[in-house]
This record gives sequence, structure tokens and C-alpha cells, in this order.
Amino acid sequence: MANRILVVDDAAFMRMMIRDILTKNGYEVVGEAQDGSQAIEKFKELSPDLITMDITMPEMDGIAALKEIRKMDSNAKVIMCSAMGQQAMVIDAIQAGAKDFIVKPFQADRVIEAIKKTLG
Repeated sequence: MANRILVVDDAAFMRMMIRDILTKNGYEVVGEAQDGSQAIEKFKELSPDLITMDITMPEMDGIAALKEIRKMDSNAKVIMCSAMGQQAMVIDAIQAGAKDFIVKPFQADRVIEAIKKTLG
């Protein structure tokens, strides 16, 4: 059975890029969200095996959403996505429980490596 992944990013083209990388590598994208509060709702609804989460989003950012999701499920596997130069945010994300992070623009092999490592 393919691992079920929720893709969270406020930019539709970024969600599309990640979805393409994942589906080409045998993963199932079960849902998408464009901000942190949507991500929390989708997590409750879909129970994905893993979430890719953008850090900078309107409404609720990725770190706030990560903290809420980890309160609901301390074993939730979340990989944060950030643009270059957001090192402080990446550290916050790891401290909040993110399993890994990938930097935009995405390198397909780096995305897959992070997911394989996180899913074990």
C-alpha cells in the first residue's frame, strides 16, 4: 500500500510540484491544504502517514499548524518546506517536532530522500 501524504502550501504551483514528485515515486497524495488551519482539518479528516508543510502561509503558518497537529498526534510525521534564508524558522520547526525540512526550490531527489528517511 502506498504511503498517504498530505501536501500543505499556500502556492498552488508548489503543491502541484510536490504532488508530481510524490506520485511519480509511488506515493499517494490524499489531500492538499493552502494554510495551517486547513492542514489541521485535513489531518483530522484524512489521517495521512506524512505531511509536507510550508512554513510561511497566510491565516496560520506551518509552525503553528505543526504544533497543533503534534498536540493531536505526537507521532505525526511532518516535513517542513522553506525558502532559502529561513534558518531560524527551520530551527523552530525542528524544535516543534518536524522530522526534516526541504528547501525551495525543490530537488526531487531531496524530497524523496527526506520522505523515505521520515517514513523509515
